[in-house]
Amino acid sequence: MRQIIAMGGGGFSMEPDNPLLDEYVVRQTNSSRPKVCFVPTASGDAESYIERFYAAFRKLDCEPSHLSLFRPPTTDLDSFVMEKDVIYVGGGNTKNLLALWRDWGLDSIMKRAWENGLSICHKLVKVDLTICLKYLYICSSNAIP
Repeated sequence: MRQIIAMGGGGFSMEPDNPLLDEYVVRQTNSSRPKVCFVPTASGDAESYIERFYAAFRKLDCEPSHLSLFRPPTTDLDSFVMEKDVIYVGGGNTKNLLALWRDWGLDSIMKRAWENGLSICHKLVKVDLTICLKYLYICSSNAIP
């Protein structure tokens, strides 16, 4: 199911003892064991953020992974992203996220992934509304600004 789930807080990073939002994200796929990829670019790929993701999502019925642009798991980001069911974009500096994604071509990959039916979840905590809307536009439009 193609959708964008925008969260203004909560989830594993803010409420580690309350898995309801994270369980909701995992249930949005048609897969019995969805592949959930955390993308912590906006936090500068903070190790503690990545560790909290794994601590929470290993408890759920899914296959967690993460995509670091500072230490990419592969040179083929397109294939890595396209094999996932959910892309969970962490919060932080969305303006820097967009610049890095554009530089790596990840903005186009994310747009294609969304068009192919991946769910994209984005943690939107205290971000500039204009930047947020531009991100959503990239994911949902036919033109990349």
